[in-house]
Amino acid sequence: MVGKKLLVPALAITAVAGGAIAYVHFNGASGDELSPQALAKVVPDDAYMTAFISMEPQNWAKLQKFGTPEAQAVVGKGFTDFQQKLLTDSKINYDADVKPWVGNVMLAVLPTDAAKPVKESNVLLVVGIKDKTKALSFAQKLQSESKTKAIESDYKGIKITDYPGAKSSSYTAVVKNYLVLAPEKKAVEQAIDTVKGEPSLASKAEFGALLSKGVEMPNTIARIYVPDYAGTVQQLIASQSKAAPLPAASLDQLKKVKSIVAGIGIDDAGIRMKTIANLDPQAKTLEYKPVAGSVVAQFPTETFAMLNGAGISRYWAETVEQSKSNPPMEQAIAQMRQSMQAANLDLDKDIFGWMDGDFSLSFITLNEGMLAQFGFGGVMVFDTSDRKTAEATLSKIDGLVKGNGFVQVADRDVQGKKITEWQSPQGVLVGHGWLDQDSVFVAIGEPLVNVMATKPAKALDSSDAYKTVMGGLPKQNVGSFYLDMDQTMSLVNRTMLVAQKSSIPPETAAVLNSIRGIGLASTQADKTTVQVEMLLALKPAK
Repeated sequence: MVGKKLLVPALAITAVAGGAIAYVHFNGASGDELSPQALAKVVPDDAYMTAFISMEPQNWAKLQKFGTPEAQAVVGKGFTDFQQKLLTDSKINYDADVKPWVGNVMLAVLPTDAAKPVKESNVLLVVGIKDKTKALSFAQKLQSESKTKAIESDYKGIKITDYPGAKSSSYTAVVKNYLVLAPEKKAVEQAIDTVKGEPSLASKAEFGALLSKGVEMPNTIARIYVPDYAGTVQQLIASQSKAAPLPAASLDQLKKVKSIVAGIGIDDAGIRMKTIANLDPQAKTLEYKPVAGSVVAQFPTETFAMLNGAGISRYWAETVEQSKSNPPMEQAIAQMRQSMQAANLDLDKDIFGWMDGDFSLSFITLNEGMLAQFGFGGVMVFDTSDRKTAEATLSKIDGLVKGNGFVQVADRDVQGKKITEWQSPQGVLVGHGWLDQDSVFVAIGEPLVNVMATKPAKALDSSDAYKTVMGGLPKQNVGSFYLDMDQTMSLVNRTMLVAQKSSIPPETAAVLNSIRGIGLASTQADKTTVQVEMLLALKPAK
């Protein structure tokens, strides 16, 4: 697997022993030589995906401000155990022997060799050597302890070292101020060719455009570049020997996205991730309007998860259009329509047609009613410009439920709002009603029917948890997601206790309990640019 072969500490063990000793120029790479642009000059131009990882200590320092003592202990122990596994049977210390000379890293994924029967990802790792003197000292120390005999070969005047393992080899070379490593010798040779004048990834206009656009983030620790999104997906599928090729219709949809650039950074709230997708201006794509977001004020602070968006009818119309070139999808839609017709409902008009405004799907904790045993219930809210059709559809569904004889359908008044409920001997199953002229809600469980029909004493958007998680995300968005981790963990622990199952492992619970919440928001600046921003909000260290 790629992860086992190309992790940075493993690179330090296998690579420098052969490469750095032979390299006698002791000046390390400068700051400019450790940039994404500089590292990309070592990567062959046919690389279809790259990841840049910053090894600058100041960019990672903010992580020390977060996490419970238990979580910090778990993460610390995990990293220590990880180092020990990679540095087995040696006296090497990562912080003292490796960290001082390892610079920034670029991981590149290259096309697979079609001639090989067993396919796997073809990965090349490029590491800036920021201090060759320390790298050489480390190499000498490692060589004196090594139990593996290295195999050396020459390629265009540069030494390639092979460290054969039980199941695979690692090929390394030092080229100028960079260390390159790959599980395939050809990838190292390609990197050498690139440095000697063959086209590099940095010379490609598509990659340069991604670099120049970038992702603005504080304390960036990683960046990911995908110049050709559709080609990348095809290559990744091709690297899996048993994977079926993509259908033509699916490939056409992928081609609507030209490229992707993403970044990961650490700020005062936690770990922030941004992804920017650049769409093909010639492709037929939908432009989405921002969500109003006013529905959040209708939900109580006990809401632990919420998904907001807009224009379900447009999503449905796009899906129907795509199905015309995708027979399995078209058949599935035909079956759905037939099922709805049996209930005297038109799937396109009666179900999706009127859902043209904002929508929300939320989950709220419960301690009473039929759903108390589960601990939560769900609520859906839909804004519509066609209330007449929405009311007719709900009336038809109420009639179908009433006709089965097991559930009673009755109306009641809640603070001036007409609420229709499905009542069973055990209690209310579902209720629906209108919040205002354009917004209808459907709630599962009597307590939630009452919650939605009345204004909450403390609304969700006024809670500290919601403001911490969602406050720094774009408010003018086309869709968002919110998760309160404390309430979620409380519910998970309660559910597992009721089910009499074992609890969450302490190590996992420690990490999850250090997370305050997860927030996500998607924006569309124009027809060709979509951005998704996510925040993993962390609790301050105690």
